[in-house]
Amino acid sequence: MSGRIQQSKEPKLEDKMLTEVAWEVCNQVGGIYTVIRSKAPVMVDKWKDNYLLLGPKINSNVSSDFEPDPYSNSPIAQVARELREMGWDVEFGTWLVSGRPQTVLLNPHSVMHELGNIKYYYWQNHHIEFSHHDSLIDEVMAFGYMVHEFLSRFARVCLEQGVELLAHFHEWMAGTAIPDIRREQIPIKTIFTTHATLLGRYLAMNDPYFYDHLPYLNWETEARNFNVDTIARLERACAHGANVLTTVSEVTAKECVHLLGRSPEAILPNGLNIDRFSVVHEVQNLHHRYKEQINHFVMGHFFQSYSFDLDNVIYFFTSGRFEFKNKGYDLTLEALARLNHKMKEQNVNKTVVMFFVTKQPFHSINQEVMTSRAVMEEIDHNCESIMQQLKRRLFEAAAVNSDHRLPILNELVDDYWKLRYRRTIQSWKSDRLPSVVTHNLINDGNDQVLSYLRSANLLNYESDKVKIVYHPDFISSTSPLFGMDYGQFVRGCHMGIFPSYYEPWGYTPVECLARGVSAVTSDLSGFGDYVKGLPMGDEEHGLYMIERANQDYDTAAEQLSEKMLTFVMSSSRKRIETRNKAEDLSEAFDWVNLIKHYEHAYDLACEKFPIEN
Repeated sequence: MSGRIQQSKEPKLEDKMLTEVAWEVCNQVGGIYTVIRSKAPVMVDKWKDNYLLLGPKINSNVSSDFEPDPYSNSPIAQVARELREMGWDVEFGTWLVSGRPQTVLLNPHSVMHELGNIKYYYWQNHHIEFSHHDSLIDEVMAFGYMVHEFLSRFARVCLEQGVELLAHFHEWMAGTAIPDIRREQIPIKTIFTTHATLLGRYLAMNDPYFYDHLPYLNWETEARNFNVDTIARLERACAHGANVLTTVSEVTAKECVHLLGRSPEAILPNGLNIDRFSVVHEVQNLHHRYKEQINHFVMGHFFQSYSFDLDNVIYFFTSGRFEFKNKGYDLTLEALARLNHKMKEQNVNKTVVMFFVTKQPFHSINQEVMTSRAVMEEIDHNCESIMQQLKRRLFEAAAVNSDHRLPILNELVDDYWKLRYRRTIQSWKSDRLPSVVTHNLINDGNDQVLSYLRSANLLNYESDKVKIVYHPDFISSTSPLFGMDYGQFVRGCHMGIFPSYYEPWGYTPVECLARGVSAVTSDLSGFGDYVKGLPMGDEEHGLYMIERANQDYDTAAEQLSEKMLTFVMSSSRKRIETRNKAEDLSEAFDWVNLIKHYEHAYDLACEKFPIEN
């Protein structure tokens, strides 16, 4: 479609039409949301009005992310209108993100009265049982039913106008319409992308030799063991029903072969809209600005107990979903304990502060942490008041005195402020160790991070060269502890640590590089495996690779600790040079460069499965 189709008196579709279906359109859950959202500007630029997104209308914030267009006369809007006339909650409009893609939202709850029939016919046609109640599966099946009906009607419109309709489904939650499209021979080219196999995620968390055992696993047995038999069968039905199967990395492709029983025809690496991160020559200035804000937090957290030189502090962090083994938190903790020992042994005159930023259930923020920060803010307020008084009286002294020497500054401050300053500091100082966790966890005794820290005695002693801050909540500008958003926090750090054991792709290292921050990844992550083939994928450009594919845990931990130590010992000038080069590496992951892989998958679907008009 060229131009805005709703402006046409007799709307016409042209050439090819691409519809992407994802559970995370206008519904932020995980990484697929970033994929769809960041890719949208490039897709709209390429496909214009021949590009459409389908998603579920379930997010409470949808009204702020989506702008309905009830007056459109486009073929897409007309199909949506037909479904509304059936009593379904369907809206056509625009997703308010960069690129402003056309979007149709389908509310699965509007067809829940049909759920019994939906499941029955799915069982009858595809032999998948729904013996256990699961609210997510209910929503997914209802959504898939609506997607099937929408695409079936839209396919007829496309066929009448000689247009090839492609439908690209992301993950099983969006793909349940695929088996029926295949069974009914609806003229749609279907592409299915698995971003991570369900069983792969479960198995990797529970099997330390997952990759060695992968070729010998029985998917049905494992699905029953983990009580995910229905979802595993839905995922396989999507993979086998699609005309073209794709995944995000070669690492996950191996899982597809053994756990889904089909080899992907194309690899679709994930990218970012790098323009959104670009700040031209401001990388170093922004790093310094946000590092100062992190310094402020660190002073409030640690300096009531003891102090260290903030000019010689290196900030490491890791972040993401809490999967202790899959995300490499276990390996990171072991490497930090070794790094602490090495820095003490070599008497390194630096301090490492490591932030674990993830999501875990908690009651509240630790009261001691909040109190310490509040008292430090009071000290800051006192200092500001003293400075104002000092400035005014110093100026007055300069104006009236014939003596050109600097007066004794202490005598220019009122006793009230001297006393308040001294008492506030006295009330702040403490003999307690700074807490390793900022919040009161619901399951403190069984938390895996805390259990390791206690067993390793890595508890923020003054003698420790490595300090730990475990923040079991995502950082945002409304956070009372940091007062900055996640992107600003990342820019203020020196290195992100992501030595994943199981990671189909992994956005966090790419986001670091795009912000000029060095990152650690592993060759078991999709990103790490992909970047090995890039000429700039090296430490000079801020990318540190941990080899986990053919190494045991102990060797990988030692390798990570050595790379951390190398980074800590590097000069400030070296880190600045690396910061600038990291941005260059991130350009390789701009969607402008990676969209060719998607185009290849679409061409493959059209070549292998031509539709006869």
